[in-house]
Amino acid sequence: MSDKNGVNDMSDDDAFDEDGWEDDEFDAGLLEEELRQAAAVLDPVPAELQQLAVDAYALHDLDARVAELTFDSLVDALPVRGVTDAPRMLTFRAGEVTVDVEVTPQGLMGQVLPPQPARIEVLGGPRPGSPLTADDLGRFTGDAPLSGPFALRLRTGGDVVVTEWLRA
Repeated sequence: MSDKNGVNDMSDDDAFDEDGWEDDEFDAGLLEEELRQAAAVLDPVPAELQQLAVDAYALHDLDARVAELTFDSLVDALPVRGVTDAPRMLTFRAGEVTVDVEVTPQGLMGQVLPPQPARIEVLGGPRPGSPLTADDLGRFTGDAPLSGPFALRLRTGGDVVVTEWLRA
């Protein structure tokens, strides 16, 4: 600060940042909390999105094994001349369990190998999909078209296997 004669009367002990705020006046934690409260009022998180986040966190189950994508026809298959709307073929593997899936605009079908009964949940979207059941040969079908990111959660006996997330 300067007095009327233009002499700077600010001591070296007074610390101002480059915007003219004193360090002891600015509390970043308080500002962050006020911004969080304003965002919660002006742009709240939709309940469906919050439930999706909770469900996604639940996937970090210590008992669940992640099935790695080992084949994707969009990346790994050779193109066939004249075929424009071929179904997407996916293969996931977790240890001894393999899941082959065919994704079409009408839904999906697949097989769990080695063949075994399983309960399959299609994860994705704001609403949970209906559970699918694999028969004794490991075959399953779902007639709901997939859109956006999705994953599969399989429950076979005592095992839980979750596939990687993919975009339909």
